[in-house]
Amino acid sequence: MNLVGLNEVLAPAAKGGYAVGAFNANNMEIVQAIIEAAAEEKSPVIVQASQGAIRYAGLDYIVGMVRTAAAGVEVPVVLHLDHGTDFEQVLRCIRYGFSSVMYDGSQLPLEENIAMTRRVVEISHAVGVTVEGELGKIGGTEDDVTVEERDAFFTDPAEAERFEKETGVDALAVAVGTAHGPYKWEPELDYPRLQKIKERVSASIVLHGSSGVPDEAVRQAVSLGVTKMNIDTEIRQAFVRAVVAYMQADPDNIDPRKMLAPGKEAAKKVIKEKMRLFGCSGKA
Repeated sequence: MNLVGLNEVLAPAAKGGYAVGAFNANNMEIVQAIIEAAAEEKSPVIVQASQGAIRYAGLDYIVGMVRTAAAGVEVPVVLHLDHGTDFEQVLRCIRYGFSSVMYDGSQLPLEENIAMTRRVVEISHAVGVTVEGELGKIGGTEDDVTVEERDAFFTDPAEAERFEKETGVDALAVAVGTAHGPYKWEPELDYPRLQKIKERVSASIVLHGSSGVPDEAVRQAVSLGVTKMNIDTEIRQAFVRAVVAYMQADPDNIDPRKMLAPGKEAAKKVIKEKMRLFGCSGKA
């Protein structure tokens, strides 16, 4: 199947009361794990590439791998830039064939964030590419984006309404209590704030830092209108632990295929569990 934009998978999610998983890919095995899980679960899926992943693999390789994997399945696949903070990088992703991009101007003053995001939307929509913006800082580290805990702040519902109106984004990432990376303590989501944001914003609501959020909290967030759930840390953890376990069990192995295969399967298991939790299994 050809790559699709965010709206093609998130609009049905909003109507059906479920969320679609957005999973970060950092190598070929994780791309395979994401697409295979989506096909087996009959789930729409969003494959995300961060700026760090792009530097590691290269745009040609990322687009080539995801397009090849998506062509072999019947489920809708979105190729999405995650946390694009560089305007030129966003444009390169569009040129190379990403079907969706995120412009992350959350660390800019509000007026500048609105202006830059609107510019990205204008360019992207002209060529059929969807756009995610971000308002409010989400604590923790996601490749190039680091927000100290003391600097993280929650999204203001009134500002969210203005941001959507003035930028025209298709999806909006909000800060309501999640963080990037492993949690030092159990996250507490601000459900009343999330509900107020959803009441004022028609764009799809995105929850970054969903790895490690308790299942019941995820279900509650979905019930309040979150339709895009980002998962990265739990995939990395599962992948690396499985590879390390294999190496410890067979330290003389010199075949990287045998070493990485357990990592792929471990990542795939996590992804399938998340799809079931989000409610998107069987929706493709």
